[in-house]
Amino acid sequence: MATRKPKTVLYRRKREQRTDYNKRMSLLLSRKPRLVVRFTNQKIVVQLIDFDAKGDKVLVGIDSSILSSHGWKYSLKNNPAAYLVGLLFGKKASEKGIKEAILDSGFKSPLKKGKIYVLLKGVLDSGMKVSHGDGLFPTEERISGKDIQDYALKLKENKELYEKRFAKYLKNNANPEKIVEEFNKIKQKIAA
Repeated sequence: MATRKPKTVLYRRKREQRTDYNKRMSLLLSRKPRLVVRFTNQKIVVQLIDFDAKGDKVLVGIDSSILSSHGWKYSLKNNPAAYLVGLLFGKKASEKGIKEAILDSGFKSPLKKGKIYVLLKGVLDSGMKVSHGDGLFPTEERISGKDIQDYALKLKENKELYEKRFAKYLKNNANPEKIVEEFNKIKQKIAA
């Protein structure tokens, strides 16, 4: 006779590390729509999802590729892009009458002053309410891309390294020394 204990088979989405059911349950108990943020290799995806017994419903969803239509020529996954996506998302959600949400970062534990909090800052600046702690957001200079601009100015002397580091920006006719200026221009356009 077998004396081994039967093996417990996990849910498929848990095995694939796509859903943390304990975290999901605690978020659903808030009875607020979830602000789901996911980062891919190319862009940032943000969705507002509401629970339904038949299946979750996406109320609002955008990704950072929408910034191209607003004139953004830089990376679609850096800090300035994250802020602009958050601002645009919050504006879209408030147009649909959604005022409050709860942040869902998935399996990732967000780092203090990280990109997810830059995006959250954009959502909050649009007027949406999302519960958060204190001291999580990076400085305004970092959000606007001043660190990228300073790095580009520093590398300007070494032309070969400059062209290597900012190859995609230069390919898109985007000047890395003017990223803060472009960020402020697009921020004004979205906020208007």
